[in-house]
Amino acid sequence: MTTVVPTSEDDLSLSVVRFTSELAWADAGPEIAEPQVERLCVEAQECMVMGKWLDLVSLMLTSADLIFSKVSEKDLECVFTVICNAVTKSEDPDQILEMAKLISAKIVQQPNDRPALRLKILFNLYNLLNIPYGRFQVYMKSLNLAINGKVAEHIVPSFKKIDSFLKEWNIGINDQRELFLTISNVLRESKSSAKDSFKFLAKYLATFSGEDAHAMIEAKEEAARAVVEFVKAPDMFQCDLLEMPAVGQLEGDAKYALVYQLLMIFMTQRLDAYLEFQAANSASLKSYGLVHEDCITKMRLMSLVDLGSSESGQIPYALIRDTLQINDDDVESWVVKAISAKLLDCKMDQLNEVVVVSRCTERVFGEQQWVVLRGKLATWKENVANVISTIQANKVPEDASQAMQGVMIR
Repeated sequence: MTTVVPTSEDDLSLSVVRFTSELAWADAGPEIAEPQVERLCVEAQECMVMGKWLDLVSLMLTSADLIFSKVSEKDLECVFTVICNAVTKSEDPDQILEMAKLISAKIVQQPNDRPALRLKILFNLYNLLNIPYGRFQVYMKSLNLAINGKVAEHIVPSFKKIDSFLKEWNIGINDQRELFLTISNVLRESKSSAKDSFKFLAKYLATFSGEDAHAMIEAKEEAARAVVEFVKAPDMFQCDLLEMPAVGQLEGDAKYALVYQLLMIFMTQRLDAYLEFQAANSASLKSYGLVHEDCITKMRLMSLVDLGSSESGQIPYALIRDTLQINDDDVESWVVKAISAKLLDCKMDQLNEVVVVSRCTERVFGEQQWVVLRGKLATWKENVANVISTIQANKVPEDASQAMQGVMIR
């Protein structure tokens, strides 16, 4: 029988091979098991001597399914720490990438079996890798494991660092699309903030330009989903969906044209337009899970915002009543709702029954809004210049007066 004497540097790897091999051959009896275990250990040692780290990882992973089912979490974590550490042994980027793929693929095979531990192992592998694209691929595996294993809460905090991750990974447009869409799905499945899920879905849609019309076809369903999520969300009143080609393609689509019309109403029109649309398409709206009463509430707030964007800066109570289709007694309560939602900064002149608006949120912020903003900034700049000129003009006589008083005192 061959006796393997591992070197101190590779002792842990050989120990893992021996451990997993003994588990695999445990039911065969010592006469059959021992030769097989020794054979695998010799093979592992040869891999290390020849620098065949990918083959070594494959050897250690052979009985990975048995490890997950038979050993404690502590031992399991130790075993995979050794396996993952193999990616630090090689200097060949391609080999490192293949090892990372092999290890992560094995870890995510049974997502419902100790998913939190599997995710922890993937995070360890991620931190051991020094290849940016390898890190990206492991992160994608982690996202899918989080969804399938229902452990999204462990990975959601990392979403705050996505911008820095993107700089590090330097991935192409297709990988970015996959990343943004998967993150959006993770947030949706985990019942996290609808606004956060929508943000990443919008990032996904924004990657499509008018030039790649063929590629945009794949985004139709997600574009429609984005519109529905925006309309459903009670705390979202502004978006850039109308400016995105991926959303614009819905306008002429037989299946999703109504969804695009709904978006246009919420972004550019008022309550009366929505009520007319709903009366003609109530069944379609229900099929998208939209609740009519919730849509009315949101549309009233957005209509009020539209009234507040007028150049006069004043909204008569009567106009609010008629536009929102409410009673006179409810006018002020809707203004308060708009203020609470941070859609308006205003004061209510109850004596004159007028709302005086100092700021309002724009539903869309496109070219027209930039022109208006530019005009307001120019006016502000001119006013500031006039104030400075007035102060300087008044300062000269004051200085002269003080000088004369000084002469008189002497």
